[in-house]
Amino acid sequence: MQLLLILALFSPGAMTEAACTLQGNFKLPGLLADGDIIIGGLFPMHYRVVVPELNYTYKPAASACQGFDSRSFRWAQTMRFAIQEINENPNLLPTITLGYKIYDSCATHVAALRATLSVLNGPKEVSSMMCSGASPMKAIIGDSGSSQSIIVSRTLQPFKIPMISYIATCSCLSNRNEYPNFFRTVPNDNYQVKAIAQLVKHFGWAWVGAVSEEGDYGRYAFQALIEEFKKIGVCLAYYEVIPKVYSRKKILEILDIMKKSSAKVVISFAGEGDLYPLLTEYVQQNITGIQWIASEAWITASLFSPKEFYPSLGGTIGFAIRRGEIPGLKDFLLQVHPSLYPDNVLVKELWNTMFGCAFQPSNTTDQSVRQLPLCTGQESLEGKYSVYTDVSSPRISYNVYKAVYAVAHSLHNLINCEPGKGPFDNFTCANISNIKPYQLQHYIQKVSFTNSLGEKIGFDENGDPIASYDIMNWQRGADGKIWFVTVGLYDASEGAGNELVINEEAIIWNSDQTKARCKQPLLYALSVCTESCRHGTRKGVRRGEPLCCFDCLPCADGEISNQTDSIECIQCPMDFWSNAQRTECIPKEIEYLTYDEMGVTLTVIALFGACLTIGVLAVFLYYKNTPIVRVNNSELSFFILLSLALCFLSSIAFIGEPANWSCMFRHTVFSITFSLCISCILGKTVVVLMAFKATQPGSNIMKWFGPTQQRIMISACTSVQIIICAIWLIAMPPFPSKNTKYQSSKIILECDVGSTLAFWCVLGYIGVLACMCFVLAFLARKLPGNFNEAKYITFSMLIFCAVWIAFIPAYVSSPGKYTVAVEIFAILSSSFGLLFCIFAPKCYIILLKPEKNTKQYIMGKASASTSNKT
Repeated sequence: MQLLLILALFSPGAMTEAACTLQGNFKLPGLLADGDIIIGGLFPMHYRVVVPELNYTYKPAASACQGFDSRSFRWAQTMRFAIQEINENPNLLPTITLGYKIYDSCATHVAALRATLSVLNGPKEVSSMMCSGASPMKAIIGDSGSSQSIIVSRTLQPFKIPMISYIATCSCLSNRNEYPNFFRTVPNDNYQVKAIAQLVKHFGWAWVGAVSEEGDYGRYAFQALIEEFKKIGVCLAYYEVIPKVYSRKKILEILDIMKKSSAKVVISFAGEGDLYPLLTEYVQQNITGIQWIASEAWITASLFSPKEFYPSLGGTIGFAIRRGEIPGLKDFLLQVHPSLYPDNVLVKELWNTMFGCAFQPSNTTDQSVRQLPLCTGQESLEGKYSVYTDVSSPRISYNVYKAVYAVAHSLHNLINCEPGKGPFDNFTCANISNIKPYQLQHYIQKVSFTNSLGEKIGFDENGDPIASYDIMNWQRGADGKIWFVTVGLYDASEGAGNELVINEEAIIWNSDQTKARCKQPLLYALSVCTESCRHGTRKGVRRGEPLCCFDCLPCADGEISNQTDSIECIQCPMDFWSNAQRTECIPKEIEYLTYDEMGVTLTVIALFGACLTIGVLAVFLYYKNTPIVRVNNSELSFFILLSLALCFLSSIAFIGEPANWSCMFRHTVFSITFSLCISCILGKTVVVLMAFKATQPGSNIMKWFGPTQQRIMISACTSVQIIICAIWLIAMPPFPSKNTKYQSSKIILECDVGSTLAFWCVLGYIGVLACMCFVLAFLARKLPGNFNEAKYITFSMLIFCAVWIAFIPAYVSSPGKYTVAVEIFAILSSSFGLLFCIFAPKCYIILLKPEKNTKQYIMGKASASTSNKT
């Protein structure tokens, strides 16, 4: 059985019957006219596709187109009008008549392919071995959508038939390797993308949503737009795609995302047919407060002009194709009537839409049309305002008009080619009686002419025209409907930075308020993921979120930001610090121990100590011949009192702004005077100890510790400190410095010791002298009463050492001026300790117990002490 079938297929009869035949008839509605050269036309005269039921029990019907678009029907009529003008023009193609075959692409890929094949094959079924039924198609005007145009272009490429689109804007179509036969009279989306990016930047929108149709038009546009946004710091909050096949579930999901998002600006690259279901649901849900930015595909779509769209979509702004006047077009549109085209379904659908009536019998699948009253045929388009008859600002219609004339002028140039100067092999011209489509494409690429409106028409090497757009704004008209008002323009020929011109005072925003931006509150939507970081803060990136979503982090101490949305804070110069708001650098507060409350208090204490010491010296001088003064070595007492007075006064040198001289003077005077004082006390202690030794029988030790030897010992001990200080001052002297390590906001003026080793050597030497005094005085603490000054020296050295041992950690840990205050306090405390411990008991006897200041009392006390010991 199978063999018989194979033989039957390859039999001569079978071959004859299997000749080239149409496998099916799409039965597409269209507009047809014969001519010497046929131009095809593809227009989306419906904006919705209804998918038939698929139960797999019978052959499914073709997808039905619904939602008649009278605007697109006007585009198709514009093509017919242009061809009629050309055929009537004696100067343009006088020997050739143009015909056309126009079909509905229904704004979908499949319908566009069906329309393209119908244009190529013709409406009649023929059978031929050579498929000779093809019509003389030389060029096609269309399609509208970029995705559909890609399919049409690839379908036409094997035949090398050129096509000129009037609204397909995808930048991908400028790729001559992929689409060598594609031309267009509308700028490609690269320019529109740059225009939208500049618009978004102009109004400071940094956080936007995106909605596109399902296809290359939206996908390529947003790919380019995202790259532009990266350059200007704008982020997408979301990117949603409207399905080609209507799905209410998906529509509701998109609207839910829009309502929940913080983005208040939405950019949409989509055709009006794709967008209509979304915006219809958007309006029904009464969503407001979102600013729409429309692409050229729907910014002037009359589909959204009814007044019910205004509350939600009013204020929409976008870029439209430049308009152009077409004289005589409106009269041509008004001539359309069902009586002239009794079998044309498209004209009947126009009547249905315009007058709300239907013709019988109606075979439409749209139930809403079946329920309409019958049309009488007496209806007139005269005086009837509609999108179809509105030619006040033709834009896409003007692009169709230019595309038809581009083909006509290209044919005119081809026909007028001079023999021997042609562009083809061996400088030949095209055969007029058998023009090849690729030959016409060559002339379309080179065409350049000025139309009746004064506009120069031509294409660049990629098939693109010069880019220019009008900026449109949706405003409420007097009739309550949406009017498309021009509020600016974008012209790519003006050069970088000058392309965008906007009349901001003329813009109406979604809040239905005129936007006046000059130093007034913003009336347009503020669309940001995060509010701008104010001065004094910087942006902090949120992990896993877009760059437009950030935290505003305060600048650290010593850093400022004086710009909005600073990426990083600026470090203040060394002598400056940030103010409390971190908005500017201010001079740092300079701190040192001045004559403020603390400085004055320390000065008064120092002067009091010096005066008290001088008072004691005066008492001792006045009573220098009394036993209590003479027995305690009056000369050493005078030296001690003098050096103590200098010690008190040296502390005053530590107060005030440090200078070179004061830094060297304060440390030098302090160390030398203390060394002198401790040396004198050491001498006194040695004398007391040796005096006791001298009372032993046969001892002559006191001859080695007379006044001269005491002076030599004091001078020698003091000279060592003087030498250390001299080396210090010569090698690395103290100097004033600015210290910021304790408190960065302040400059602490202090005296740097220069050489830390020298500084601690000076203090260490004083400590060595004090320790020697303490040890010797401790050994002599139990001597007889008249020599018992050693116990007072022991106690004074104990206080002295305790003060300076406590000074070391306090000095190291005290910040700023308190370091100096601690040093002054140590000087004063140790000086008072020496003064009171050594001289207070003697002054008590001299001034308050004069009866004890006698030689008999002292000697008697000595005798009593001696007898008690024996």
